[in-house]
Amino acid sequence: MSDAEAADRDGARSAGAQPARLTVLAGPTAVGKGTVTAWLREHHPEIWISVSVTTRTRRPGEVDGVHYHFVSDAEFDRLVEEDQLLEWAVVHQHARYGTPRQPVLDALAERRPALLEIDLQGARQVRERMPEARFVFLAPPSWDELVRRLVGRGTESEAERERRLATARAELAAEQEFDATVVNHTIPAAAEELVELMRS
Repeated sequence: MSDAEAADRDGARSAGAQPARLTVLAGPTAVGKGTVTAWLREHHPEIWISVSVTTRTRRPGEVDGVHYHFVSDAEFDRLVEEDQLLEWAVVHQHARYGTPRQPVLDALAERRPALLEIDLQGARQVRERMPEARFVFLAPPSWDELVRRLVGRGTESEAERERRLATARAELAAEQEFDATVVNHTIPAAAEELVELMRS
């Protein structure tokens, strides 16, 4: 290939390149957002996945910097005061969660497909700041299945489960706010449907 042909090819590639579009995945508690995201991380390494900061206690098996950045209340206060979070919220009337802003902007600048897995409050904040993003709602097959999954994972007390179920009822009603819905019948199928949406 001549230098001229290479230049033409590279020019065409640059002209056709589209900036990456942020995808926001949200849904009710215990619907499987984290599990779908973990499956994507393993099977689609080309997708950049944001790691949230949280003030909640680390669960067994969770790794700091992989599942979440676990921070103190004081550190979270600093991030909020310095406007370093794209969104943040108090979840289940207890812990705070937030999305670091700069890593998201860096991933999009690199034209990488980028995914945020966050709660409904956070999704609404991102819509205000980045309305061009794609918003996907992860839904359970049924309410009974959502309850079964929440009880089955056994990571919350009875009082915490009741708080989460009350939150889930309100979150399910927000589905109409989203651009698309993926029903989580199985993790691989839901994850691949999400990938197709991100590529469309």
